[in-house]
Amino acid sequence: MRVTLLAFGILRDHLPAGPDGTSPHRTTVDLPPGATVRDLLRICEDRIPTAPIPWTSVAVAVNQEYARASHPLADGDEVALLPPVSGGANHGPADPAAPPAPPHIALTDAPIDTATLAAALRRGDDGALVTFDGIVRNQTRGRRTLYLFYEAYPQMALAQMKLLAAQALADYPIRDVVLVHRLGHLEIGETSVFIAVASPHRAAAFDACRWLIDTLKQTVPIWKKEFFQDGAVWAQGEPFPAPLAPTPEREK
Repeated sequence: MRVTLLAFGILRDHLPAGPDGTSPHRTTVDLPPGATVRDLLRICEDRIPTAPIPWTSVAVAVNQEYARASHPLADGDEVALLPPVSGGANHGPADPAAPPAPPHIALTDAPIDTATLAAALRRGDDGALVTFDGIVRNQTRGRRTLYLFYEAYPQMALAQMKLLAAQALADYPIRDVVLVHRLGHLEIGETSVFIAVASPHRAAAFDACRWLIDTLKQTVPIWKKEFFQDGAVWAQGEPFPAPLAPTPEREK
């Protein structure tokens, strides 16, 4: 059987091109019947012996859903290698059984109009509107930042964002949520991610907003590349939560 293998973030330039001439971050792999994610990871370790990050830190998605090492693969599957995303503490991944999310959850290549988004969320029965505006800063650990580039596994990222919004609505006494992330080239001072939470009470709005940004930064497949005067690097994220880390060393 044959699967399509994708690599993102810091791994994308280390995946060799396939025999069909596909780009370095998208290739195909032939596997024997009955192969699992664990088997594919072992092949990847052989193909990329000098991987830039430990394989124990890499999560895997099969057909845009996180998968464990024991997950069986099928012909035609799309398998993505996901390095840790943009970092941040987390209380666990979103519950896939959560209710549907509101419609104002989005990925965009255009500048985020934070004022319009916040104003559209307001209602007369709200006692609080808490926002988080993630802004591109001009330095990282003392190095001058020129600009940022955000890459996503877009279909999966949007699905995960909708699950996070739905989980926040289920777990906190809030009324509504806005969650928008920018992709592509961002200049200093531009908004990379905007979250707004409306609630009758401020405590719930603060708590939900903090949970949303922290969890997004660890579980949603979006990666940040930082460009400096003397080079560029993919930002190193926090480790995935244990349920999302399917490497053989973590799942025996």
